[in-house]
Amino acid sequence: MAEGTRPKLAPLDFQLVLLRRMADFQPDLVASSLRRLGTDRARMREANRRWQAWARSAHGGSALRRYRSVLGPPLERTARRVGDLECEALTWPVPLWPDLRFEVMTTADGGVWNAWLVRAPGAPGPLLRTVADLEPWSCTVDEVARAFAPARPMQGSAPTRWQLAFSAPDTGGERRPVVAEFTWGLLQRLPPP
Repeated sequence: MAEGTRPKLAPLDFQLVLLRRMADFQPDLVASSLRRLGTDRARMREANRRWQAWARSAHGGSALRRYRSVLGPPLERTARRVGDLECEALTWPVPLWPDLRFEVMTTADGGVWNAWLVRAPGAPGPLLRTVADLEPWSCTVDEVARAFAPARPMQGSAPTRWQLAFSAPDTGGERRPVVAEFTWGLLQRLPPP
């Protein structure tokens, strides 16, 4: 990629980048989403290829700059404190998931600390009481961590993937250990115990 250039990516392409990582876990949900977006797997793969090339380019700029370039100005900016870390949370709407926002947590120097999907302010979240309530794409990392505290975050298989270990009751009320897998902060699956 030549200096000063970047691939032309639109907000739709960014949604395709999110879907590309989720396709490994939920191919049927991704296929349905592609139909809703009026596009196909080839465009999803191409959008992801361009995003990855841009991210790896020596001239790709900071992660925050990439998000802003594709998504435009953030919908909201909120100061946050996570432990001793002073952050700013920037959020953008994601048309594919109208009840969610894409959130980027930045540090004081503008570095991206975290980027994932979160529930939109005022949007009703899921009622999470048992393992049966944990349906793919129904909830975010934060919602599961709050519903089944204490939860222990674990590293996932890729930079945009996380795991969360916790204990939750099954439909009979018996608590059992669970490890949930998330991509871009959205629940993908519960591997067998």
